[in-house]
Amino acid sequence: MAFDLTDVLLSILKIALILGLWLNVTPIMVWVERRGSALIQDRPGPNRVGPFGLLQSFADALKFIMKEDIIPAQAHKWLYTLAPAFGLIPALTTIAVVPFGRGFLIPEMHLFGRTLFEGGRWFNPVIADVSAGILVIFALASLGVYGITIAGWSSSNKYSMFGAIRASAQMISYELSLSLAAVSVLLAAGSLRLTEVVAHQTGYFVLFDFLRIPAWNAFSPGMWISFIVFFVSAFAETNRLPFDFAEAEAELVAGYHTEYSSMKFALFFMAEYMAMATMSAVITTLYLGGWDIPWYNEPATFLGFVLSFGAFLTKMAVLLFVFVWVRWTIPRLKYDILMRLGWKVFLPLAILNIVIVAAFIAAGWL
Repeated sequence: MAFDLTDVLLSILKIALILGLWLNVTPIMVWVERRGSALIQDRPGPNRVGPFGLLQSFADALKFIMKEDIIPAQAHKWLYTLAPAFGLIPALTTIAVVPFGRGFLIPEMHLFGRTLFEGGRWFNPVIADVSAGILVIFALASLGVYGITIAGWSSSNKYSMFGAIRASAQMISYELSLSLAAVSVLLAAGSLRLTEVVAHQTGYFVLFDFLRIPAWNAFSPGMWISFIVFFVSAFAETNRLPFDFAEAEAELVAGYHTEYSSMKFALFFMAEYMAMATMSAVITTLYLGGWDIPWYNEPATFLGFVLSFGAFLTKMAVLLFVFVWVRWTIPRLKYDILMRLGWKVFLPLAILNIVIVAAFIAAGWL
């Protein structure tokens, strides 16, 4: 089928849908984080601006827009200004290769004497269904460390520099565990394309001839080690507690963004929550069946797409809540424990899991 203007419009529609969702992640998650921490600490939380404090995040966004933008006199000005974009762009672009729903056929339509979707169009709910999907995610996500490092160095502040050094060592260390943990999933699926990774998880495991368990990789034999390593490493990659050493308030004031104010600080803030959302989407895709709904065969129709998209967002929302829950439950680790965990525990476990999964595949169990 020839590529025409209709395909361009469908691509723009998909980009607009995902971009609209991701831009609203920050205000929603800020409210969830404040209300969640208040619930855990037995206090009210935001409850003044709007019902249940729902508009507090938007009031804060307006405050950031109106605040004065201060650049330190000793800062490297153009790098200082460019750094927030390095954090935001990877968080916005990596989601492009993640499938967010079940595809469906758009039937041919007639409107005002014109034929739309001539011959029908297959709507594939992924912005870029590339053959090296997971590699694109890791390549783009690795750029995030540049934003933090550049911000810390260009600020000409010793606390910012300490945070940048910590972040670069931490993120590079855990990227190895993260990447190797994902290799097990790719071995089982036999492809780097994320749509095929999701398709591989749409069946069932049958136990005792009557119990059907979704064939998600998180439940797959030999894959749960990979799931744990990937999930915990995601906290280190997104600089969330108990691994938030890059912006540890107790000893580094605010770490790499100590000198930032106004919208530049807001961009770092947005990047953190968008990175959480992107990582939740990747975990959902690799280990939780993506858009798959357990015990329900979604039809390839618009209704099937809506239901599968809702299932995908629900799984993401649960993971995002876990990010918040962990922040207000587990204290920050010591830095030496963080690095030891990454190099001496998670890295060997990820390699061991690759061997286990390869053996399972050779034995015909996966």
